[in-house]
Amino acid sequence: MKRHLCWILVILTLLLAALPVAAQDSFVFGVVLVGPKNDRGWSQSHYEAGLRLEESIPGSQMLLFESLNPADAPETTLADVAGEMIDQGAQLIFTTSDEFEEDTSLVAAQFPDTIFVNTTGSTVLEGSAPANVANVNTQLEWVASVAGCASALATQTGSIGYLGPLISYETRRHAVATYLGAKYCYENYRGLDAADMQFTVTWIGFWFNIPGVTLDPTAETKTFFDNGADVVISGIDTTENIVVASQYAAEGKTVFAVGHDNPGSCDEAPTICLGAPYYNWFPIYQEEALAVINGTWTSQWKWFPLDWNDLNNVDTSSAGYAIGQGLTEEQLGQLEAFIAEMEAYAKDPANAESFFLWQGPLNFQDGTPLLAEGEKLIPVQPQGDGLSIWYLPQLVEGMTGTSTSQ
Repeated sequence: MKRHLCWILVILTLLLAALPVAAQDSFVFGVVLVGPKNDRGWSQSHYEAGLRLEESIPGSQMLLFESLNPADAPETTLADVAGEMIDQGAQLIFTTSDEFEEDTSLVAAQFPDTIFVNTTGSTVLEGSAPANVANVNTQLEWVASVAGCASALATQTGSIGYLGPLISYETRRHAVATYLGAKYCYENYRGLDAADMQFTVTWIGFWFNIPGVTLDPTAETKTFFDNGADVVISGIDTTENIVVASQYAAEGKTVFAVGHDNPGSCDEAPTICLGAPYYNWFPIYQEEALAVINGTWTSQWKWFPLDWNDLNNVDTSSAGYAIGQGLTEEQLGQLEAFIAEMEAYAKDPANAESFFLWQGPLNFQDGTPLLAEGEKLIPVQPQGDGLSIWYLPQLVEGMTGTSTSQ
């Protein structure tokens, strides 16, 4: 009898040891936002991913810090926030901006027993991150091209404005991807000459408006419309372009806007919104969290692909495109045909090392050749080893606007 009891205890001990940490203890994770959790954009997408992560892992708890930026929390550092979260039991902290990229490495070095996952950074790729840091991003470039296509289908003046944040490799990639989609659809679905299309980029200087520091996105959107643009695309974290477009439409003007970052961005003014390329961070958050829980987490740089079997699947696709009500039935059909083209390209094994539309002939903005006829730009390679989409140094020919910070 004692022998049987002993074996039962041994078996129970082994079974308990095999259970995930989440089933035995609470799993605490932190999310540090650069903006407010209800911005209908970037920060809201991260907050919503955190909420879904709490739902998907029993016993988990999210610790949230909003608006860690020079305007809203000038005296607060990432070290302050991370230290407080770790004191409350955080085992994993998501730092949700490349604005936090450098500080994430510095803070992670102070807390080597805590895992830090930085969004959109490159420190792991460049070999400069501590062993407890990972970088994650999603291939938003694909759906940014969808935003460009929708804009080209809708414009009647042939003039499109792009409201960009600060200038970086990431923001150049997104602006160029948007332009390439606009150019392709203007030519192939509208049958018009892309040389006659104006695509102008204005950088406000940060991810969202900071009065007295950045350009005012409301004023810049009005400038676009007043100068002849009838579509303004957002590349920033917030929705001023949609609000302004709604105001102009109420005055009887035919204008449209494209949101960014979050599928709910069109909710500001659905009837004049052409859609929004958006991030779905939940699958990424879940993968990182489960790896921490199961003891399999490793420091990696990851650029997550989209789920082309179901682009807007919130459980599997790291980005998607929320189609807006501003498209006509004909334009919607054309946009869906364009998305089908992208899907076919993405699923073809021959295109595994390339993105749709990133082929030659293509020149940089200054006229320097970027890609020869038929040549494809590879997605990423280390700096110094050649050009890649990830480290795009300039805008491309056909775009108006600044390529680098002055």
